[in-house]
Amino acid sequence: MTTEDQVKEKIGEGLIRIGAMTTEQVKKVLQVQREKYGHDKLFGDIATELQLVDQEIIEEYLNS
Repeated sequence: MTTEDQVKEKIGEGLIRIGAMTTEQVKKVLQVQREKYGHDKLFGDIATELQLVDQEIIEEYLNS
């Protein structure tokens, strides 16, 4: 995957692709993000707060 492809890929999609999260988990994060934070909080922060994925996995994905 090129850097340009990664820029176009949403973090939730990427975490599903690498097997770090399920579609249902991503939907839950997006729901919380929309309803509780009005998109003012980052996806990764919410996912780790909900204990759906480790911060290290998110950092590895973002740095790959």
